[in-house]
Amino acid sequence: MPAPAATPGAAASVTSASEAEQLFRHVSNVLDALSKLIQQETDLVRVGRLAEARQLEKSKGDLAGSYVAGAMRMRGSQGYLKRVLGPERLGVLRRSHEAFRTLIQTNMTVLATAHSVSEGIIRGLSQELSRKSTPQTYGANGRASVARYAPAAPLAISRKL
Repeated sequence: MPAPAATPGAAASVTSASEAEQLFRHVSNVLDALSKLIQQETDLVRVGRLAEARQLEKSKGDLAGSYVAGAMRMRGSQGYLKRVLGPERLGVLRRSHEAFRTLIQTNMTVLATAHSVSEGIIRGLSQELSRKSTPQTYGANGRASVARYAPAAPLAISRKL
């Protein structure tokens, strides 16, 4: 979905009713598509299908860029759009944006949780390898000595499973 034409660096103002309608439809469609993609990514990460979720990055970036460009253009023509489209239609778009914001917050929480879990797994693995590489010795009293954990050899991880 290409963004409506705009001058680089600045959003071109909307100057006609048909252009306003086209921009409104474009932003609505992009927001719907982006919402579906974010929900798909959230669902994939929740079930641990990270490789599949990662494949959505390019599409998500393209849609996000198109949405931002359209939203900036709408912001620059807000007064005109309110007169031509009416506050009711713009309210629908505003509510869609609020729902999208909630979806993004959920997505960020799921991504942060996945990051935290994977970091915990790696740290646990590293500590276990370090513990196993430390010699088990006994002191003069016959009890096991408290070993100082020496750093283990660097841990290499393959991203391909």
